[in-house]
Amino acid sequence: MSTTTTTKRPPAPDSRTPSKAAQLLGDRRLPVLVTAGLFLAMYVAGLSRYQNYGFGEPQVFMNLFIDNGYLLVAAVGVTFVILSGGIDLSVGSVIGFTTMFTAWLVERQGLPILVVIPMALAVGAFGGFLMGYVIHNFEIQPFIVTLAGLFLFRGLCLVINKESISIGDSSVSSMAGAQVSLGAGFLSIGAIVSLVVLAVAFYVLHYTRFGRRVYAVGGNEQSAMLMGLPQGGTKIAVYTISGFCSALAGLLFTLYIQSGDPLHATGMELDAIAAVVIGGTLLTGGSGYVIGTLFGVLVLGLIKSIIQFEGTLSSWWTKIATGVLLCAFILIQRAMTARKKT
Repeated sequence: MSTTTTTKRPPAPDSRTPSKAAQLLGDRRLPVLVTAGLFLAMYVAGLSRYQNYGFGEPQVFMNLFIDNGYLLVAAVGVTFVILSGGIDLSVGSVIGFTTMFTAWLVERQGLPILVVIPMALAVGAFGGFLMGYVIHNFEIQPFIVTLAGLFLFRGLCLVINKESISIGDSSVSSMAGAQVSLGAGFLSIGAIVSLVVLAVAFYVLHYTRFGRRVYAVGGNEQSAMLMGLPQGGTKIAVYTISGFCSALAGLLFTLYIQSGDPLHATGMELDAIAAVVIGGTLLTGGSGYVIGTLFGVLVLGLIKSIIQFEGTLSSWWTKIATGVLLCAFILIQRAMTARKKT
């Protein structure tokens, strides 16, 4: 009698096990980490190159928040929209309209700024609500509806006045010049408000039921509908939030400029969208972090600061650098979405 012995062979390696590169591309935190690393690398490079020119002063870093507070607030609103799978092109026009609306009411109508602020915020939120309502109920592409909003609010600027309106009100000047001391530096009221808005948005998106609905609708609208999530209400809400944030950004921009002008914030919607994309939020929706938007705004602000310290470069290099970064981060997004499909 013969016995047959079977030799156990080692299990074949699972060909489906993703490589380290694939795992890295599949990590949703990758774009945010890349943006944070880019900001840190740019800041260190600035320190090494412009150390003798005061680049390392704490106030230079705080100026990134002071000079870009209004953009951060606008970008936070756009983050909600893009996470839900939409787009908002009316941001810059709403900001410009808010500056004109505020300047006209304060200077020409004599209303106190504390009365004008809630009126401006209500108009911006209502405009966002209308755009969200039309997008959902009439099933029109957000690009078209918000483009119409862009022309509408920019036209309303010219209806109010065709010329710039300077604000000489003492209460506005005092608000604009108010400072919050932080050790070796200070922050303006606008910078403080922008950081508060960022903190509230972070909590809403990551710790509330509404935030989970925003991610769900942006990730897969059909699945969200099958789960019984109120996708219509979520869409309308995110555009209302964007309109509110745009109006608030307009108020902060008014304090920063202390004037209203029909051409204020022209193209700022593109800056806000660029900051959100550079911050790692996918244009297809459903993935991203509002903290990434902060780093996106800081990167754009740091580019401007470096160009100013350089002294020999034109301000147009800001647009060139932004375009290069956008292309790079869109390629990263493309690689990540391609990985998900496979």
